[in-house]
Amino acid sequence: MTDTADPVETYRMSILDHLRELRTRLVIAMWACLVCVVVAFFFSEQLYDWISAPMVAALVERGEGTMAITDPLEGVFTYLQVSVIAGLFAASPVVFSQIWLFVAPGLYASERKVVLPLVISSTVLLLSGGAFCYYVMFGYGFKFLLDVVGTDTAAVLSMSAYLSMAIKFLLAFGLSFQLPVVVWFFARMGLVDGRDMINYARHAVVAIFVISAVLTPTTDPVTQLIMAVPLMVLYLIGAGVAALTSTKKRG
Repeated sequence: MTDTADPVETYRMSILDHLRELRTRLVIAMWACLVCVVVAFFFSEQLYDWISAPMVAALVERGEGTMAITDPLEGVFTYLQVSVIAGLFAASPVVFSQIWLFVAPGLYASERKVVLPLVISSTVLLLSGGAFCYYVMFGYGFKFLLDVVGTDTAAVLSMSAYLSMAIKFLLAFGLSFQLPVVVWFFARMGLVDGRDMINYARHAVVAIFVISAVLTPTTDPVTQLIMAVPLMVLYLIGAGVAALTSTKKRG
């Protein structure tokens, strides 16, 4: 008489296998983050010079100095922040690949076909938002903000204050550029339709300006306009995505 496997024991082994797999993926991801942060620290000064270049250019144009520090440790801590942020960003492909390798076996083939393009699209939009923020918002927005103050007032900006503001702007633009992905998700759930988005475009414009006012760290209208214009374009792209998604669902 052959012995049959105990279903409870099989279930426990399955759980243990999953936990071991999770541990392996977490260890790889953490080591990747640690190595990238350490490597980034050796380039932290160059990285900070790059991210602060638009503001420094605006300050030099006004005849001001460059960045300031409010205490002797501020520069070191700012470089540490830069190395952590840059290191985590550099390690993100490894982290996401480990997440994918852990999750993918539990997905159906149809789900894998959806998730992978979605992740790639979201990543491209995130990077596009960051690039737009750096080259457009930082390039023209900072100069405008300093011009509003006038040359009678000295512009003194600390390293840590600028880094904090820059990161907030980059995150705000990166997240706002996820609009087509959000629209696609809602369209797939049947909550929005391309025609409805076109019909309510006027309402969307008002909502976009409200969202821009909330997401941007400053309160000036130019900064909000710089964010609102690409959001309007992304809204129209989202309407097209919603229309295509709705058509496929009906088909």
